[in-house]
Amino acid sequence: MSNTPLRVLVTGASRGIGEAIATQLLDAGHSVALTARTAQDLEAIVAGRTNKNLIIPADVTDSKSANIALEKIISAWGGIDVLILNAGDGSAAPIDKTSNEVWEHSIAINLTAPFQYLRAAVPAMKEAKFGRIIVIASSAGLIGEPNVSAYTAAKHGVIGLVRAAAAELAKHGITVNAVCPSYVDTPMTKRSLEAAAERTGKDFNEVKAALEAKQPSGRFLTPKEVAKAAIAFIDLPNITGQAEILKGE
Repeated sequence: MSNTPLRVLVTGASRGIGEAIATQLLDAGHSVALTARTAQDLEAIVAGRTNKNLIIPADVTDSKSANIALEKIISAWGGIDVLILNAGDGSAAPIDKTSNEVWEHSIAINLTAPFQYLRAAVPAMKEAKFGRIIVIASSAGLIGEPNVSAYTAAKHGVIGLVRAAAAELAKHGITVNAVCPSYVDTPMTKRSLEAAAERTGKDFNEVKAALEAKQPSGRFLTPKEVAKAAIAFIDLPNITGQAEILKGE
């Protein structure tokens, strides 16, 4: 990771992958702004740390939140170097049981919010002629997955955004990449497993074990593994427009 202190914004930073990313960046001495809906969770992550940090409580699906967050960061630090778009959510249901509300929420949090935060960060990055934008997407953004049509569609969309933005912004010294993990041991995955168990009438542990057995490594990825892969893009100035699949070892 870069030895030069960078100014970083991490969305969805209160738990899971986002918490792992924020923690690794803070441990490396970077200035980190953290967003999530609950300020108390974010404050616990930065407690006792001496490097610069900003707590920005925000619901990323609020269309005003991106501009507000970027204004606070630029006002405090004079710019932004790295944007890591981690906030996301998904619900499991067959297509014919997927409501408009589930569809619209998935698009809002997994596609529209990343677009709005990316759009808000670009002017400052263009001015600095430097930027790293990293999206935590999903392997569902590259292949079809059953019973998660809304999530899969949104993640396919955000991969398209990554590739389009990468093509447009490369000349400004800005790279845009995505990490596409398979199943990760997070609260969201637990919710999906609970829904699958309820839908099939099977035991939760049975459903979990069956899905883990399908993974190349025989287990779910850890948030720390995904965080490490995402942060690695910071030091790759000539790599952009990539959607890196993570399957574990």
